[in-house]
Amino acid sequence: MKYLDLTFPTPQQNLACDEALLLRCEDDNENEVLRFWEPREHFAVVGYSTRIHSEVHLSACRAQRVPVLRRCSGGGTVLQGPGCLNYSLTLKIHGRPSLHDITETNAFIMGRLKQALEPLLDSEVAIQGVSDLARGAQKFSGNAQYRKRRALLFHGTFLLKFDIPLIDKLIPPPPKQPLYRQNRPHGEFLINLNLPATTIKSALKQSWGAGEELKDVSFDTIETLVRKRYSKDEWNLRL
Repeated sequence: MKYLDLTFPTPQQNLACDEALLLRCEDDNENEVLRFWEPREHFAVVGYSTRIHSEVHLSACRAQRVPVLRRCSGGGTVLQGPGCLNYSLTLKIHGRPSLHDITETNAFIMGRLKQALEPLLDSEVAIQGVSDLARGAQKFSGNAQYRKRRALLFHGTFLLKFDIPLIDKLIPPPPKQPLYRQNRPHGEFLINLNLPATTIKSALKQSWGAGEELKDVSFDTIETLVRKRYSKDEWNLRL
């Protein structure tokens, strides 16, 4: 597996890059990549099937000039911005029973993340809900996946030093909640890890054996995806 530590200037480009890496892995399933990126501005990102008006305070986002975008994977709405660390894994499916369906994939990858992070936190990491990582009963990471025939994208966010109070202003409590949330507002439910991004990157690279840097990034594919999808209201606001 190779690694890519690359943050583009815009959130649209960063979302497109994850999908471009998946398309590349689908075409050449030996091309597995662990990518990291850290947002430079705030933006809300909803899941593929999310209805925006039920999961985003759209008028508040517009008032604060926070873009509302849609990703290719499922899951709920998150607010991104400085103080978040994003990672993505593009993995081939063929010949790997642990990746054959959504449930098995969640269990396999979340277990690997838990194993990598626990030594850094010096405390137990809990796998909660469908694909949350928590410290005690407080969530610090949400994750989602998007599957094609030969490859999958699994990506997520770690809260490191994020402005958690801002989330309550822009994102309402989700209509579907895991039991462990117990109807808590974002400010009580979420927690920052207060770790350097470099520490988590190093642990995940070691866990996944990502020792070689990816040099040939598909910039043309990324820009095509931005132009045709991630910059379009027809995609971002379609539900």
